Amino acid sequence: MLLNDIRVLDFGRYIAGPFCAALLADMGAEVIRIERVDGGEDRYVAPVAQDGSGSIFMTANRNKKGMTLNPMKPEGREIVKKLVASADVVVVNMPLAALRAMGIDYDSLKAIREDIILVMASAFGSKGPYADKIGFDTVAQAMSGAMHLSGFAGQPTRDVVLFEDYGTSLCAAFGAMCALLEKQSSGQGQCVDTSLLATSINFMNNLLIEHRVTGKVRHQQGNRSFYAAPADTYKTRDGWIVVSVVGNPVFKRWVELMQRPDLLTHPKLQDDEGRAENVQLVDEVMLPWCLERSSKAALGSLEQARISCGEVYDLSTVMDDPQVKSQQLFKPVHYPGTQQSIPIADTPVRLSRTPGNIRSAPPVLGQDTDDLLLSLGYDQTALDELRTKRVI
Repeated sequence: MLLNDIRVLDFGRYIAGPFCAALLADMGAEVIRIERVDGGEDRYVAPVAQDGSGSIFMTANRNKKGMTLNPMKPEGREIVKKLVASADVVVVNMPLAALRAMGIDYDSLKAIREDIILVMASAFGSKGPYADKIGFDTVAQAMSGAMHLSGFAGQPTRDVVLFEDYGTSLCAAFGAMCALLEKQSSGQGQCVDTSLLATSINFMNNLLIEHRVTGKVRHQQGNRSFYAAPADTYKTRDGWIVVSVVGNPVFKRWVELMQRPDLLTHPKLQDDEGRAENVQLVDEVMLPWCLERSSKAALGSLEQARISCGEVYDLSTVMDDPQVKSQQLFKPVHYPGTQQSIPIADTPVRLSRTPGNIRSAPPVLGQDTDDLLLSLGYDQTALDELRTKRVI
């Protein structure tokens, strides 16, 4: 596989760091997840297994080896040094002060291995007045303006998907790959710095540009698009669908489907912006059309007209969708203490010649600690002593 000869140390927690490392593991890297002796706090969120391991941990830690370690103890610090000396990439997501205390900041790592690559995923970045502050996904959503515009009027609304976390993971994995590629020619490592705030600003950039340049003030409007219409969720006889009519060619097809040629020449509906600003004119056609039909019938007609649309699924429906099954988007894996296999989403990047895949379930707590330390030169007596001191 592509990254077979790369060793990654994952000191991450929750999503931004661990999911970055999982993507590298999917492509063949040997990733060692390093947790607290009693397990990281992220292991136990939304528990699904008998040992308390949860769904967030399952998502972000497939294909990894697992070990426990307390790097704050002298013996633990020595183990960190040995691990770093054997590694190519270190992934972290915590404030700089914590990295320094653990001896895994870039300067400390570079003193151990000159060509090490450090991938940092923090809340606010490594510089500036917020560098040592902590923050989760929702804080970045709030500070980017996304929450201010999400949901229906009355209260700022977070997105149920932790897109700042997962987006930062993707940026961090991309940065790690860039650093590994550059290292092939220079022989040098570097620090890859990503943050939830930077990700959220990038994702919101079009709205921020519009506001700064034109002064336009947007407000919450639920599922309705700011930029086009009809582009919203619509109730059918038996459920909900989502439709996006964007661009004049698509609008022309929608008009033909609705059998309303008069709308094509309406002076207020000549472009996407006009249709978004006069959404009531299209909704008075679209709403009753949908209510008269089942979701299946409405989608069939819209799809035949080559209009972007889809059914609003509940969670149980997602995994039964024929396209999801055809694309094999889930990989069932066994995790000890679960009544059935865990449906882990397969790696979202598919290479035709050197594909990544899910090869193993997330590790149980401390699963590979002994094997890894034995490979670093420790013997069983030393392991017993380390365990007695709760270093491992």
